[in-house]
Amino acid sequence: MLIKPTSATAEAAAELLRGFPPVYRPDARVLILGSLPGAQSLARQSYYANPRNQFWQLVGSVIGVDLVGCDYADRLATLIAHRVALWDVVSTGHRQGSLDADLKIAERSDLAGLVARLPDLRAIAFNGQLAARQAADAGAAVELITLPSSSPAHTLPLAQKQTAWNAIGRHLS
Repeated sequence: MLIKPTSATAEAAAELLRGFPPVYRPDARVLILGSLPGAQSLARQSYYANPRNQFWQLVGSVIGVDLVGCDYADRLATLIAHRVALWDVVSTGHRQGSLDADLKIAERSDLAGLVARLPDLRAIAFNGQLAARQAADAGAAVELITLPSSSPAHTLPLAQKQTAWNAIGRHLS
């Protein structure tokens, strides 16, 4: 007899995924929050490592730097130099694959703690709807900007995504 596992059994069997530490400098003006790194990012230990994810193209266009052509360490250094901080709203969770719709949150990140260390913060930008829903109470009196997800699963045309992402630029000058 074949026994189909329940969702609780499958979730318990799934590996607990852990996100990365925040990337920032204390005078950051914009904090970009994703949900939890996807499978390729976790495997490579790099934010937005899936080459189909448009994050580096979108944020690079905002700051005027070709981040796609840089190696990972230079990408992070460039974000920091432009006063852009990067983190995720979920610290640990369960998920098979990379879709946010499949994410089961185990623990949220301490966003209020990070925000308290960023006195020059002007805006928190959410890379997608899940990030926005999970971090609405980040504890900051700054502009909250919900951006279309940079994920390849979000099929909005790149030009429309870029128009929305350009909104963070006004907080960097």
